Amino acid sequence: MALNKTKSTFATIFLRRWELKRFSFAMFLMFMTLLFGVIGFMIIEGFTFTEAFYMTVLTVSTVGFNEVRPLSDIGRLFTSIYIIFNLGVVAYVVSVISYYLFDGELKKLYKKHRLTKVVRKMSEHVIVVGFGRNGHKACEELASQGVEFVIIENNEEILEYIEQHFGYRTIQGDATSDETLHEAGISTAKAIITTIPSDAENVFLTLTARELRPDLKIIARASQQGSEKKLVRAGATHVIMPDAVGGLHMAQHITKPVVIEYLDMLSGGGALTLEEIHVQNLKDSYRDKTIEQLDIRRLTGVSIIGFKDENDNFQFNPHPKATLNKKSVLIIVGHVGQIKSFKEEYLF
Repeated sequence: MALNKTKSTFATIFLRRWELKRFSFAMFLMFMTLLFGVIGFMIIEGFTFTEAFYMTVLTVSTVGFNEVRPLSDIGRLFTSIYIIFNLGVVAYVVSVISYYLFDGELKKLYKKHRLTKVVRKMSEHVIVVGFGRNGHKACEELASQGVEFVIIENNEEILEYIEQHFGYRTIQGDATSDETLHEAGISTAKAIITTIPSDAENVFLTLTARELRPDLKIIARASQQGSEKKLVRAGATHVIMPDAVGGLHMAQHITKPVVIEYLDMLSGGGALTLEEIHVQNLKDSYRDKTIEQLDIRRLTGVSIIGFKDENDNFQFNPHPKATLNKKSVLIIVGHVGQIKSFKEEYLF
């Protein structure tokens, strides 16, 4: 399977490079045939550069205007051979230009070039692989939180759908290819989310991404129970099983309906919002203080339900006398307006 995957990757890379080079090669071929004609007329007939260029264009285009002056026998022979040679060259160039103009390839190349320039400037962004149900939701959440991301997707129909309905940044290609990952900016990304339905492809992608970026955060999807350990061994930071999570959530609507209703308010775009706040982002006047001294609830209505201390230990329902330092992370909950008030009051 790995061998077939490698062959497929090489084939994709080869075809992509060939498509990108066809237009450049056609323009180069046209330039060379014009240069050959100009030099030929200047040497054989002693034409000036302007005269030689004019004769070359007339010959290549076969429009039939008058010659600059009568040609010698050698000049006529050169022109005849030049016309025959250019029949093939012009036909090839016209076919390539027509393909790029009328089939939209030139537009695709321009968009690809523009996107590549944008991605190169991105840093601390997220790479989302696949735009199925899980990929769609992941992108929705990232967009709502203002996190920059780029999508890798191989299906042209899905790419068109994304462009028409969302306008997200996308890259077409095989995500297990080093070239595609570099094109998506893996060297400067902070995380990659792989939502491919195939566990085998997720493992392969995780191995590839981990090799390219040993410090990268990798969130991988798993469909089968046995795939979770394989993904962790391959280098996944977190493994999510959407089917298992979905089934548990459905069952808890029966066993713990009020708890689930409350959680839905937090995670489903409801009235309440959960936020994590890094203490280092607080204004100087609010640093190195206890939770009680911050007086967050009275000033903004937001509640602190937990925090992560400098030793990466979680404290739930923390004591008011607990002191926060710059490595701490607060977990707060409140209405959208209250969260906004908190950020305006406490953050830079």
